Amino acid sequence: MHAYKRTLAVVAMKNDTTVNDTAEARKTEVWDLARFVTGAEFDSLSAQALEQLKIRVLDTLGVAIGALDAEPLEAIRALTDRLGGNNDATLIGGGTSAPDRAAFYNTALSRYLDFMDSYLAPGETNHPSDNMGAVMAAAERSGACGRDFLTALAVAYQVHTRLADEAPVRSKGFDHTTQGAYAVAAGVAKALGLTTAQTANALAIAGTANNALRVTRTGSLSHWKGLAAPQVGKEGTHAALLAEAGITGPAEVFEGNKGFKDAIAGEFHIDWDDENLESVLRTIVKKHNAEIHSQSAIDAALDIREMDGFDPASVRRIEITTFQVAYDIIGGGEEGQKTYVTTKEEADHSLPYMVAVAILDGEVTPDQYAPARIKSDDVRELLDCTTVTPDDGFSARFPAEMPARVVVVLDDGTELATSRSAYKGFHTDPLDWEGARAKFDRLTSRFMDPDKQTAIADAVAALDQHQVADLTRLLASIGTAHTPQIDAQEKEEHHV
Repeated sequence: MHAYKRTLAVVAMKNDTTVNDTAEARKTEVWDLARFVTGAEFDSLSAQALEQLKIRVLDTLGVAIGALDAEPLEAIRALTDRLGGNNDATLIGGGTSAPDRAAFYNTALSRYLDFMDSYLAPGETNHPSDNMGAVMAAAERSGACGRDFLTALAVAYQVHTRLADEAPVRSKGFDHTTQGAYAVAAGVAKALGLTTAQTANALAIAGTANNALRVTRTGSLSHWKGLAAPQVGKEGTHAALLAEAGITGPAEVFEGNKGFKDAIAGEFHIDWDDENLESVLRTIVKKHNAEIHSQSAIDAALDIREMDGFDPASVRRIEITTFQVAYDIIGGGEEGQKTYVTTKEEADHSLPYMVAVAILDGEVTPDQYAPARIKSDDVRELLDCTTVTPDDGFSARFPAEMPARVVVVLDDGTELATSRSAYKGFHTDPLDWEGARAKFDRLTSRFMDPDKQTAIADAVAALDQHQVADLTRLLASIGTAHTPQIDAQEKEEHHV
C-alpha cells in the first residue's frame, strides 16, 4: 500500500465515527441517499439489468476509443501528462494518473463523439454513461472486482435517472450535469467502499460545488459541451476522495436553507428506501452519431432515401416536425438558431444539419462532423432550405415515444414523407449484445486489430467474473501494440 493511502486510511478511521455521523445528520435527505448507496448489492440486479449494464460499458468504451485522436482530447491528454499524478488509475490508450484526472480524461473520451447512451425524463435529458469513467477509475484505485464496479455503476445510473425524473433543472437555467454531480459521487463512493457517513459527505460536497449553467448547450457551442460532464466526473471523484480523508460537506445539501431545493430544483421527494438498481433498463443507446432527440428523425430521413424517385441532388426543401423538447434543444427553439453551424459541437446539436447530412450522405457518423463536411456547399445550401416545427400531439407522446415526421420536397414538386416514433436502441427496442458489439467494432477498428477488439468485448461480457484491473490492462494496451497510423488528412476527415 502506498504511504499516502495508509495516511488516508488512518485519517478516515479517526474521523468516520465522529464527523457528521450524528443523530441530526442521520435525519437528512443526503443520509437517506447515502444509505441507499452503501446498501446496494450486486445480487439485487436482475439478469436484464446486468446485461444492459454490460452493453452500456461496451458502448461507452467504444465511443471513448473512437475519440482517441480527436484534437481536443489530444490536448487534454498532453495536459494530463504534464500535470502528472500517481499511477492509481489507467488512462484509456495507455499511461496512468490520479483517479480524478483519469476520471476527467476517460470521461472526456467517452463524451466527445456525442454517441453515448441517454435518459429521457419529461423535464430533463442526461447521459448516465457519463459516470463510467469516474466509477472505473475509483474501482481500479480500490482494487475492486467487476461485480463491485457494475454495482457502483448501477448506483450512479439510478441516482442520475431518478433525480432527472423528480428534480429537473434545465428550465431553471442549469445543466443536466448538476444531477450528475450527485450520481458520480454516489458511484465513486460505492466503488471506493466508503461508509455511509463518508458517502453522505461525498454527495454533499459534490452536490454543493457543481451546479453547472445551461449556457454550456445554448447559442454558439464550444468544446465545453463535451467537457462539462468530465468536469463533474473529476470533481465528484475528488469529493469522494476528500470524504474518504475525513472532509465533511453540508449535511442539508438538499433541504437546507439555500440548498438544492431552495435555490435550484424546488420541492421534490425520492424515497431511497424504495429504490432498486433497474434504471439502466429505462436508458437508451444512440443508433446514429447525433444528439439523442434526433434519432427517429434521422431514421425517417434514411427511409426517404430508399423511396422510389429519391435523388439527393434534386432535394429542394426539407420539412421536419418534432416534439417540443427536440425543437427547443436542437431545432432552433429556446436554445438558439440551428441552421448556421461551423463546428462539430454545433453540428451534432443541430437537427437541421443532422437530417440534411443524412439525406445527402445516407448516414450520420463521426465522418459527417469533419470540418470539410460541415463547410461543404451542398450541406449549407440544404440547411437554408430546412425547417423545423414543433407539434403538440408529438410533444404529448414524448418521452414514451420520440415522434418525428420528415417531408422532402424535390425540384419537380414531388413530396416524399414518412414518420418514425422510435429506433433501434430505444427502450421499446433495446440494443442487444450483437448490436453493441457491431457498433464497438465499427468505432474502434482504426485503433486495434480484431483480436484486441474481441479481447475487450469478452472482458466486458465476463466482467462480473473478473477484476476491474483485467479490463483496464487491456484498455492501457490500445495504441501501443496496434498504434493507428493516421495522417493529417485522415484526421481532418474524422475530427475537428
